[in-house]
Amino acid sequence: MLEGNLTLGIIIGAALLDSINPCVIGVLVFLIAFMTRVFKSRNRMLVGGLVYTLVVYLTYLLLGFGILRLTFLSPDVATTFYWIVAIIAIFAGFLEIKDYFWYGKGFSLQMIPGASARIKAYTDWIERIQSRHFSLLLLTMVVLGVFVVLVELPCTGAPYLAVLGLLSQGHYASAVPLLLLYNFIFVLPLLFIIGFAYFGTSSERLEAWRRQHRGLMRLLVGIFLIVLGFYMIYSLNPVF
Repeated sequence: MLEGNLTLGIIIGAALLDSINPCVIGVLVFLIAFMTRVFKSRNRMLVGGLVYTLVVYLTYLLLGFGILRLTFLSPDVATTFYWIVAIIAIFAGFLEIKDYFWYGKGFSLQMIPGASARIKAYTDWIERIQSRHFSLLLLTMVVLGVFVVLVELPCTGAPYLAVLGLLSQGHYASAVPLLLLYNFIFVLPLLFIIGFAYFGTSSERLEAWRRQHRGLMRLLVGIFLIVLGFYMIYSLNPVF
């Protein structure tokens, strides 16, 4: 049984909505096109994509464990963190909804400035060494995966922070399997996209789909974040 204000539905819902973030999907579609060129076969592209997904999973998981450990230093730290992430969730939710109506205009949740150019520069460098051993290419994909996770955090981190805030109100031992579940669900769409690419869906079609639905993705994430943020505040002040 889940403790306190946390439910399995919140974990699954937050993870699913976080995973359909246009930032995450956009970078992966770009990397699939890159891996298809570099690895020169569908099988190698599949391996490269799975390695990248595993790196994303482990990096997000380690970040989550680190933040969660800090919140368990004392009850005051956990409560303060809870309030902060609730407010961040509400603010981020309104920004996401804004992008449904005016995508990319004004301030938006996006990758760290210059990150897209840096990712392209890294992939260009990897492509120049493609004639070397396959394992070396996989190693560079590992490094690239960690880098992408870090620069995507401003775009993808709000739902994760909200979930970590909820987990901080329980016990660390019970939080661990929920954190594992959250991150597994988070990478599931990445696995589906890699599967589509493996069976012949072009990166251009995947990117066209992302562009067509990115506003709706933002809207769904925004509504969820606002509801979750106010729920978090209400859970501490039920008479509010």
